[in-house]
Amino acid sequence: MAIRNIRQVGDPILRKKSKEIKEVTDKIRVLLDDMADTMYQADGVGLAAPQVGLLKRVIVVDVRDEDGLIKLINPEIIEADGEQIGVEGCLSVPNFNANVKRPAHVIVKYLNEDGKEKQIEAEGLKAVCLCHEIDHLNGKLFIDDYEEEVKDVQ
Repeated sequence: MAIRNIRQVGDPILRKKSKEIKEVTDKIRVLLDDMADTMYQADGVGLAAPQVGLLKRVIVVDVRDEDGLIKLINPEIIEADGEQIGVEGCLSVPNFNANVKRPAHVIVKYLNEDGKEKQIEAEGLKAVCLCHEIDHLNGKLFIDDYEEEVKDVQ
């Protein structure tokens, strides 16, 4: 496993849409492992491939609950309801936090490391984390609704 460099706000790759994974290969599995190691090293709870410089639809999430580390390939929110507002931060936007409105409950479908389709249902912090990381795959950062407050961060 390897620790990868985390791209920071202002890097254009963070604003691009990631490409779908057509086949789950050993290279993708290594990427997932590297991303998990990088996330843990940075003391994060989620990381998306664009944050390590790759436009691939791959994320890792670990909110330190009973599910532990979850590796998701081609994640897609198929159901979202409710509302929660909470403070978010991002490994790509150091030293800044903001209140963000997210769904209270989500269902996400994805492929696992074996290429099998799965679903995960999440509430609370895990729902926030999944939404946040999936936003990264679409070139969106949590600060997008706060441009006026963080223009000097850009």
